[in-house]
Amino acid sequence: MILTISLVIAVIFGAGAFLLLQRDLFRVVIGIVLISNAANLFIIASGLSRGEPPIYPLPEGSPVSDPLVQAMTLTAIVISFSVAVLLLSLVYRLYTSHGTVDLEDISEMEVREAEALERESDPEREEEPASRPEEVELREDTR
Repeated sequence: MILTISLVIAVIFGAGAFLLLQRDLFRVVIGIVLISNAANLFIIASGLSRGEPPIYPLPEGSPVSDPLVQAMTLTAIVISFSVAVLLLSLVYRLYTSHGTVDLEDISEMEVREAEALERESDPEREEEPASRPEEVELREDTR
């Protein structure tokens, strides 16, 4: 049983890691979700113990299962869901602004926009001051 659970967790984690290396941002988000689900399964699997439910009054002499594992997993599920929603909203915003979710296309567009901004502000042309220093009239107290 432990070997089966370990293999399932390893396959889910491996699939998530593979998806993280893709160029499509939706696949990256799905990879993050898969890795967080593998982490949740690992937490649950690490706390597998048979025993009575941890409800007061506790039975004397019999082992009691640990409720901390379930509480930690529930917290991790809520956090991973909120991270997934945040990432999906960011991917949607990128899609509406750039028209694609491919990382290569987005980086090429960003480079082109930066080059266009650099051409607009020509750094080789120096700005001339509004007035020359000798034309500025000095006040009496600075003479």
